[in-house]
Amino acid sequence: MKAIFHADKNWGIGKSNGLMFSLPKDMRFFRAATLGKVVVMGRNTLRSFPHGAPLKDRTNIVLCPEDVAGVLTVHNLEELFAEVKKYPAEDVFVIGGASVYRALLPYCTEALVTKVDAEGGADVFVPDLDVDRDFELISESAPEEDNGYFIRFCTYRNLSPKPY
Repeated sequence: MKAIFHADKNWGIGKSNGLMFSLPKDMRFFRAATLGKVVVMGRNTLRSFPHGAPLKDRTNIVLCPEDVAGVLTVHNLEELFAEVKKYPAEDVFVIGGASVYRALLPYCTEALVTKVDAEGGADVFVPDLDVDRDFELISESAPEEDNGYFIRFCTYRNLSPKPY
């Protein structure tokens, strides 16, 4: 299982249940990484998509206490882990929101992070993987411009992922 997200300088990932930046290169990266794969999210992340619809051409799993129409709903981590074991681990991507990242990052083998060299006024955050002793930066692209912002595509490896 992998996590994928973009984060600002303060490891903020969202604002008012949406993205802080419009980043076409990052969106293409996200789409290429997750197309045909399994995406795991919370209910608010699903609601943040256009019309609250699941992402096309992906298996959408929502971790939520109540059933949600149009997606596979799991109600707790035990149900989630039983479900994601049906797929190759490298095909499962955690895509948000903040509480889902906090719960699942310890189980992820990698985190694909698009770092944005800006402050986005975030109201939700993920742990700072640069100071987390369980994660190590294993690759980082050169900075590139994306819609007026400089971004870097980074891959972090979890040095001791929890089994599920």
